[in-house]
Amino acid sequence: MVLNMIDWTETELSALRRAYASGTTRVSYDGKSVDYGSAEDLLARIRTIERAIAGFSRPLPVAGLAGFSRGDR
Repeated sequence: MVLNMIDWTETELSALRRAYASGTTRVSYDGKSVDYGSAEDLLARIRTIERAIAGFSRPLPVAGLAGFSRGDR
């Protein structure tokens, strides 16, 4: 499953975290309400959103070359 930035909101993530911390599986945010089957399902959604956030905010890799010297030359 591929998530776009528009597939989630910070409000949703905050609501999911609050619900998980309180031990409930019903989450309400932005006038919506979602019932998750279990705490594991709820945690899986939290982790999915967190991975998506990490993927969007990860800096691009920088290519470089390493140089080595034996010290005697």
